[in-house]
Formats: sequence, C-alpha cells, structure tokens
Amino acid sequence: MYDMKALYEAQSVPHAIELLQEHPQAQIIAGGSDVLVQMREGKRAGVELVSIFCLDELRGVKMEEDGSLRIGSLTSFSHITKDPLIQTYINVLGEAVDMVGGPQIRNIGTIGGNTCNGVTSADSASTLFAWDAVIELTGPDGVRQIPIKDFYIKAGKVDLRPAEIQTGILIRKESYEGYAGHYIKYAMRNAMDIATLGCSVNVKLSEDKQTFTDIRIAYGVAGPVPMRAVHAEEAGRGLPVSEESIEVIGDAVLEDVTPRDSWRASKAFREHISKVLCKRALREAVVRADGSVSDAAVERGHGPVSAIAEAGYEAAQTASKAAQQGKEASS
Repeated sequence: MYDMKALYEAQSVPHAIELLQEHPQAQIIAGGSDVLVQMREGKRAGVELVSIFCLDELRGVKMEEDGSLRIGSLTSFSHITKDPLIQTYINVLGEAVDMVGGPQIRNIGTIGGNTCNGVTSADSASTLFAWDAVIELTGPDGVRQIPIKDFYIKAGKVDLRPAEIQTGILIRKESYEGYAGHYIKYAMRNAMDIATLGCSVNVKLSEDKQTFTDIRIAYGVAGPVPMRAVHAEEAGRGLPVSEESIEVIGDAVLEDVTPRDSWRASKAFREHISKVLCKRALREAVVRADGSVSDAAVERGHGPVSAIAEAGYEAAQTASKAAQQGKEASS
C-alpha cells in the first residue's frame, strides 16, 4: 500500500538532523496524516522517510521565562485545543485547530506538519499569523527563529533548509497580552472540509474599551499563502469601537486579499466573504475583549455553519457555478 524505499526513526532532534544529512533526499514524517495519504496516492512513490514521531521533547505547550508561549511542533491539534495555557492566553488558536478534519485527524495531526505543508488553507496558519507567531527551526547550523510571515515562501513551499526540522512555534508575550480574538472558517460543510476562506482577527482595545488600539487581521485562502490585511489593520488603528469603524475596516481588506477562482468558490465570492467574515470576527473579538459595538450588530456565531448562514450558501453555489460556466464558455 505504501511504496517507500526506507524508513528511519529518529531518537532525538540531533539524530533526526544527522539522518537527514546522511539521506538528503529523505522527507520528514510526523503524524503522517498528509504524507501517508500522498504516498497511497502515488505522489511520493519510492520515498525515504525520517520519522520524528517519537520525539516527545517536541510535544506540549509551555510558558517560557520571558512569558512567550512555546508550542512543540509535534503537539497534536487535540492537545492544543485542551491545553490550559492555550485556553487561558490564546484560546482562539485552540478553536481554530478544533476545526481541522475530524477527531481522528486532530488526534494524530500536528501543528508543525500543518504549517510545514505550506498550504494556504491550513486552519492553524491564519490564526498563527494573527498572533505574530515565530517559527523555530533546528538544523546543522543550530537554531534559528523567523516570523511566520517569512516562513511561507509560496504555495506549498516554506523556508526549511536542508536537514532542518521545525522544533517549535513561539507566541511572544507582547503578541498576546491584552488581545482577544476570533476565527471564522467558511466551508461548504459543517466538518471534514477544507476552508473556502478563513479569517482570524485579534484586537486590543483602549482601557475604556472605546478605541481600537491595535488590530491584526489574517486570512487563509485569500492568496497563495496565508496573509495579513495590513492596509485594513492600519485603517483601523485609533478608530472608535463602532459599527461604522468595523464597516470601514472590513471594506479595506480588499486592498490586501488576492483570492483566485476555483471549483470551491469564485474570486468575486471570496472577496465578498473576506469583508463579511472580517466584520463578523471583529464584532466577536470586541465582545471577547470586554467591549461592545451595538446589540443589533454583535453576533455570537461560531464555525463554518454560522459563516455560511451569514454569507449565504446559495450565493456561494451561484458564484462558483457562474465562474465555471464562464471558463467553459471561453474554452
């Protein structure tokens, strides 16, 4: 069933690096939720694998001395969702990864594998972008740390150098302290589906809860890699917490997002829900930050179903169908 040339099992991080140096064509396998499927489909036929699954030092969440949260790269999605530190300081990340696949995938899939895939639809990615996450990489030249925005190079490609492995993800104290956030995944099904679009928003409000001190808006599937809506963030800083401000910020994301047409949704529809989801996530983030907009504007929906209800399932189908008909007509 699985066509592989060899499987090498690392006993430690230095051993994993050594194995990757000895077998430069080898690929890393962690939980295997993506790699094994690709092998079964014949996409990695004859591959050499270096398994890091047994490296327990890369599992778990802990608080560093400087207040940074460290998430081991082999930490499963289920572990992240239930971890007390995650729930206390960055609960939105736990909520985001709880939307990945089904229970079996969340039990075996790792946050390191999810980010190293380099795919824009990864549920963890946009939320990590919104937290200004830092990626820790360990290789023959030692340890290096880079911002997550620099880790993603292009669709399906990340900044992993030869014989390097991702060993951790860091969220600095200044990136989470005083912030509250919300993640919305738009998908055609309630579960077991890839995001048509994902939007993660973090806000920091003034002491009187009347002003947006800082805003971070991140997207998945709004471009070839996860991205921040920097123009919209800049437009929102210093604005009063009001429905009018939220409309201004949400509309400004079109200066940043660059979605494409696909069989899941048209470019035009993705642009539409980019605005809608940003506004909804902003409203909920304000509430979680102990602020308020207006009772009529604040909605407490969560997950794919409420996102579909907001933007309209029929609209998604119509837009995608029109895009497909246009392509067929031009071909």
